[in-house]
Amino acid sequence: MKAIQPNNPLHGITLEQLLNELVARYDWPGLGQRIEIRCFTHDPGISSSLKFLRRTPWARERVESLYLDMQARGKRDG
Repeated sequence: MKAIQPNNPLHGITLEQLLNELVARYDWPGLGQRIEIRCFTHDPGISSSLKFLRRTPWARERVESLYLDMQARGKRDG
């Protein structure tokens, strides 16, 4: 049985989808400026970034927070 998570804005969004949207919006240099982690600033790529973010909770939290901020700005601006 699937649990419904009405208060979780990230429910149903994979980390890969989230990262792809951030890269599309900010590109790698912009993403590296907003969240200074090596996987965004030195030879960045989706695959290597996903590996790092899955193993590093503090970095994943920052990426998720930036994504939520981006979504909130989009709703206000749109």
